[in-house]
Amino acid sequence: MTTSSPSSSSSPSGPVRGPLLKRLAEHFMVLALAGMVVAVFVNVVLRYVFSTSIVSYEEISRLLFVWLVAVGAIVAAFEAKHLGFDMLTSRLSGTPARLLFWVSRLLIGLCLVLLVIGSWEQVKAGMNSFSTVLGYPLALGAAATLVLGLGLLAALAIELRRGKPLQGADDEAILE
Repeated sequence: MTTSSPSSSSSPSGPVRGPLLKRLAEHFMVLALAGMVVAVFVNVVLRYVFSTSIVSYEEISRLLFVWLVAVGAIVAAFEAKHLGFDMLTSRLSGTPARLLFWVSRLLIGLCLVLLVIGSWEQVKAGMNSFSTVLGYPLALGAAATLVLGLGLLAALAIELRRGKPLQGADDEAILE
């Protein structure tokens, strides 16, 4: 017997598409990856065929990669796809399991708050620093880490409100 998730089932009006925010994130990741592939491919061809390159493509692909990783990590958090170590917690139940859940999530929250604070400082510092080739503010790259921290804090807040970890496909409707 197979089961289908809400995002893959069909309704009379067509397939269910999933939360708007998640779809936007996935479309951004597709465009970022496509942009990186084109930029790197063009530079490789230029280097090996014409012994030259387009320097700005290196900056563009690096910036797209940073944002791709940040947005991908947020999507993975909401889908419960991050690696976890549950050798101990999977064997516990009741009060000890709930206590470890809360302690671990509060420690994660502390680390994320520190990440957001540090990222905000980097964004502020990067407003007056510019990339060497394209001249965009370096805050644009640091902002990816800030968005990452805020997105992961949002996923953590949902877990804390529910009192249990996100379950992936079962939690598709969270962002609707």
